[in-house]
Amino acid sequence: MHWVNGTSQGCIEPYDRGLAYGDGLFATMRTGDTGILFFDCHQARLTAGAARLGFEWGLSHELKNQLNAIAEQYPHHCIKLILTRGVGGRGYAPPAEVKVSEVVSVHPIPSHYADWQRDGICLKTSSVRLGHQPLLAGIKHLNRLEQVLIKSQPLATGFEDWLVLDCHDKVIESSMANIFFIKGNQLSTPSLEYCGVAGVMREQVMQNLLENGMNIECLPIQSKQLADFDSVFITNSVLGVVDVKQIDTLSFSRSPITTLLREQLSLTL
Repeated sequence: MHWVNGTSQGCIEPYDRGLAYGDGLFATMRTGDTGILFFDCHQARLTAGAARLGFEWGLSHELKNQLNAIAEQYPHHCIKLILTRGVGGRGYAPPAEVKVSEVVSVHPIPSHYADWQRDGICLKTSSVRLGHQPLLAGIKHLNRLEQVLIKSQPLATGFEDWLVLDCHDKVIESSMANIFFIKGNQLSTPSLEYCGVAGVMREQVMQNLLENGMNIECLPIQSKQLADFDSVFITNSVLGVVDVKQIDTLSFSRSPITTLLREQLSLTL
């Protein structure tokens, strides 16, 4: 099911700038028994992301009611909300007046995500590197061609996702999630100053860890440092928190922190 500007099974205009240029952003949100998880954080990130792209967006009462109704009808699903700058002309220059396009769709949560939470996964380093663009770093914008190229690579048997580095061999994320590393009592997650997506679940995990008195830092992590860590896990809003058992030939132990996070943030699938 999908809705375009509130119309069920509606269509995007051919001149929509999201289609023409990837001029927009999106959020993927998980629904639970009581609505959309961390909805205020998703809303705030979309509003801030739109401002960084140079257009204004705020959640209308109509869209809020629509999302709440979808969440009630489809608990334990994924809702995707796409925002674009709307219809524009042929060229790159944005229109003087912006009418934001809002596209909502609902999807089942992939069944293997529960298996990933239970068993953990293995990552393989992708040969596709992320370029640097600090103006877009952190935003979940619509131009995901780097991720398309990453996902176009066939994964070797025994690996579930890709580890993604930047053009200077710094660890950034997996192809679909943020990543955290544990060494003793110290937790680290890559700095996203130049590229990568700063996910809502990343924010929730960091806040939870700090509230539980744990130390966490955001810093550049070189790929050659991976062998220094004891445990690794990935996060996003749909799959929650998943242990990483292996990266390439390196093996990692499972940490009790991930079980604690899933329990305290109600993320268990």
